[in-house]
Amino acid sequence: MYRMLAILERELRRFRRSPALIMMSLVMPIAQLVVLGYAFGGQVRNLKLGVVNQDHRLPSVKLRELCLAVTANARTFETIDYSDAGEALADLRNGKINGVLTIPAGFSERVIDRNDPRVALIEDNTDGFRASAMVASVTGLMAAYNQPAFERHLAAEPRLDVVEVYPYVPYVQYLLPGSTVMSIFMMVMIGGGIIFIDDKARGLHEGYLVTPITKLELISGFNLSGTVKAVMAGSVLMTIGAVIAGIPNPFEPLRMFRVFVVIIVASLALVSMMFLLMVRVSDPLLPRAMFGILNTFLFFPSGAVYPQEAFPGWMQVIAKVDPMTYIVHALKNLMLKNTTFAAITFDLAYLLVFTAVAMTAATLLFKRTL
Repeated sequence: MYRMLAILERELRRFRRSPALIMMSLVMPIAQLVVLGYAFGGQVRNLKLGVVNQDHRLPSVKLRELCLAVTANARTFETIDYSDAGEALADLRNGKINGVLTIPAGFSERVIDRNDPRVALIEDNTDGFRASAMVASVTGLMAAYNQPAFERHLAAEPRLDVVEVYPYVPYVQYLLPGSTVMSIFMMVMIGGGIIFIDDKARGLHEGYLVTPITKLELISGFNLSGTVKAVMAGSVLMTIGAVIAGIPNPFEPLRMFRVFVVIIVASLALVSMMFLLMVRVSDPLLPRAMFGILNTFLFFPSGAVYPQEAFPGWMQVIAKVDPMTYIVHALKNLMLKNTTFAAITFDLAYLLVFTAVAMTAATLLFKRTL
């Protein structure tokens, strides 16, 4: 135990002497949370919708006024009038507008005669997010247009009432658990894997190999030092990030305790995985090259930025074995739903088993040779 703690003390003293490393590990995930959270999470607004009204009678004027109401309130789009459909389509292709709403001649007669009146929305579908927002807004507009002026007393149509269990969750809050995992992962890569290999390349580990320290004590000491660094990074980001994202009651003692437990277990799991990957590596360039690959294959399949239900089958297989999947799931339950440990029992069990397997394999693979 004393030998293991000596390694821990040495690694933490060295870490303390690198303030730039500490700041980079803490600041970059916070910047990522702010930039990605507000870049991807907002509602699409201020699109440009060209309106070609070839009818000009009362029903088409009413539809045109509903478009202006959307412009004034929801501001999903602003309208631009065109007299020529060809000019509107040319502007759509050139990117000057995002869609064209065409009200054909004879629209009013068909409305009055109830003869299947139609309007056309031509959209630029090269950008799925803008196109979806435009279609949803115009679909809602048409639903409002079709709403009868008086309530029916007979044969009432069934309606759907949507009840939301939790308050509205903006994307920046949805991204907070993933950013916390990224902060832990960055500290594990930089403060654990890369420094470990750099020490090997400089010959600093030779001093350990001439002592009676065992392989288990050596690996445990390195893992504990990496875990302490990762817990520091994850805790700081979760605290600051909760304030930035506007999490309700982020400093509730029980919630903070549960989150802290998850961060500790998550740090252990990721540090153990990192030492398993690095235990036979000696080239200092390899962990730097692995950073981007591991980030891609661990972070994005975890469900941190997009629901896993949308993934293809092969990607869902990766997500099932990815430890980040269970860290993100546990943090989302605690931070967004304020659940108890009962909701994340399987997540914690998987991470603990993963840690034990990775630690055991790293100890067996470690060589007490130069």
